[in-house]
Amino acid sequence: MSWLVIGSNSFSGASFCGHLLKSGQEVVGTSRSDETPLPFRPYGWKEMTGGFTFKKIDLNQDLDGLMSLIAERKPRFIANFAAQSMVGQSWDHPEDWMMTNVVATTKLFERLRHIDQLERYVHITTPEVYGSTEGWVDEDMAFNPSTPYAVSRAAGDMALLAYHKNSQLPMIMTRAANVYGPGQQLYRIIPRAVMTALAGGKLKLQGGGVSERSFIHIDDVSVATQLVAETGTDGASYHISTNYQVTIRALVEMILTELGVNFESAVEIVGDRRGKDQSYLLSSNRLRMLGWSDRITLEEGLIQTIAWARDYLEPLKAAPQYYIHKP
Repeated sequence: MSWLVIGSNSFSGASFCGHLLKSGQEVVGTSRSDETPLPFRPYGWKEMTGGFTFKKIDLNQDLDGLMSLIAERKPRFIANFAAQSMVGQSWDHPEDWMMTNVVATTKLFERLRHIDQLERYVHITTPEVYGSTEGWVDEDMAFNPSTPYAVSRAAGDMALLAYHKNSQLPMIMTRAANVYGPGQQLYRIIPRAVMTALAGGKLKLQGGGVSERSFIHIDDVSVATQLVAETGTDGASYHISTNYQVTIRALVEMILTELGVNFESAVEIVGDRRGKDQSYLLSSNRLRMLGWSDRITLEEGLIQTIAWARDYLEPLKAAPQYYIHKP
């Protein structure tokens, strides 16, 4: 078997499964919840040429079950998208973020180092580990986390590097900046802005939207993830990012313009969230040296995301519009 994707119910994980299946790969996906509903399951939208199997396995509660699956299917590559990933909410229950992102993942590293057939473990992490930065940063930037979420991811990343250094665990880390696209959870800024406008509501824009970000389409991220897994340098980290920067306010204005909605009537300015980083701009030069480049512009990606929202409008209206925490 080619790939095991841990956290296949996540937006990035489900999209990566779809990317692999399009090219005829055999994929097993695992997540702690039942398989995600169709609007949020990119690998269920169209015919795929590869084979997919889903297994409900909780990384926190059933590591033995996950390892049994690995022993049975013998994947060459394992990509781990599983994480407690919300930033603001990590202040409410930081112990849950530490349990998943540090304790459970470190236990996984300890077990994976004994797997002989594993060619590469791909650890999907976050630029939040750098804290708020100025200018473009590369993969050697020192960690300076600002939230419990970022602290938990930094600790997990450092544990993985220690296992690679001392146990030769074959691994790669990726950090993508502000991923978006069709199928993303509705509490993220782009689908939230789209759905709020389609419903005629008012979007609460934190801090006036002055934070600057670099948004990248999930399809470009999936291509990069497979590329670094198969051709990247063992033990290295890779940034996956576009060079185009935009403020959150300008992003919302682009969405509302595409929908024909007036900004002032559709947006309410509210206070910023605690510990929010104002900017992190990732240099992706290391990845581009492997031959990768981002191909989907923000304008094209927003049009795709709006089309997805309209295609699945009725089930999306019934879906949660906010984050629901699971310990």
